[in-house]
Amino acid sequence: LSSSASLEVLTGVMLRDMYGFELSNQEIALIGQYSENNYNGLNCGIMDQFASAMGKKDHAIFLDTSDLDFQYVPFVLKDEVLIITNTNKKHSLTNSAYNDRRRECGEALEDLKKAVSIDSLCDLSPEEFRKHSGAISDPVCLRRAHHAVYENQRTLDGVEALEKGDLEAFGKLMNESHVSLRDDYEVSCEELDILAETAWNVPGVIGSRMTGGGFGGCTVSIVKKEYEDIFCRTVGETYRKKVGYDCAFYVVSPGSGPEVF
Repeated sequence: LSSSASLEVLTGVMLRDMYGFELSNQEIALIGQYSENNYNGLNCGIMDQFASAMGKKDHAIFLDTSDLDFQYVPFVLKDEVLIITNTNKKHSLTNSAYNDRRRECGEALEDLKKAVSIDSLCDLSPEEFRKHSGAISDPVCLRRAHHAVYENQRTLDGVEALEKGDLEAFGKLMNESHVSLRDDYEVSCEELDILAETAWNVPGVIGSRMTGGGFGGCTVSIVKKEYEDIFCRTVGETYRKKVGYDCAFYVVSPGSGPEVF
């Protein structure tokens, strides 16, 4: 999960500690993003590197990627577990349509700038987007922008839900996010959809969605502890039946950033 970002941060921390570079974890995250953008050819944002470098146990990170302002939000699981399910589908984001999605959002932003003064799609509320969305000429770019604006709002709503300790509300936002990633942003795939849609029908599942850049990779699910075995068995059997090979399950928890043991 976010393996390239994890390796970048780990390598940066090792080199810093070995050679005494004066670099913060945040600066190491930025260097990792720079390497992805300029050497690997992937126009990714900073989220994965930032999460790997700046994680805090039992917390999520609410990050504004425009200026790297962030705050830690409590994400304490008591009667629930966090399960990562790996599709085991081989994929490469640099060879996928990931970069196309960034370009399409950029085109939508340029169209919107002709109608409203904004610097990014996330400057718009859903209500403002509905008002000005007619400025976007390409229907595909319109769907991409729709996802970006509404996903930003789901993030804001998700922070509020976590601060209230309302996992049920947070789980519903996760489900809505997957639908939007599947239909509007179109970065999901058959394997991810099978995992998420199967999970939604398993008892004890609070929420489930794809995570990462898409086109393969993993889903993340919040599941009540007493249903963990049922979840793994049901999702695993359904996946093997429909796809022809096994997925893999990892029970995880929000942890801290890089540490020396």
